[in-house]
Amino acid sequence: MRILQTLDNRPRNPNQLADHLDLNYDTIRHHLDVLADNDVIEASGDDYGAVYLPSETARDNWDTVGTIITQLDS
Repeated sequence: MRILQTLDNRPRNPNQLADHLDLNYDTIRHHLDVLADNDVIEASGDDYGAVYLPSETARDNWDTVGTIITQLDS
């Protein structure tokens, strides 16, 4: 959820996400792959310079995403 919240604020590449969230690059890559495989995020740009952002599916269900984030914060 932290990745999705961060990408909602501003699209970022994996290095930027790792720095911003203070997580290992490989951990970020793994989670980005899982989120992309499940149509939660999408890449924009070429492989190396790609930035990630929430997918249309995630945007269409953003109320549900917000509910999940609220429950996790509790």
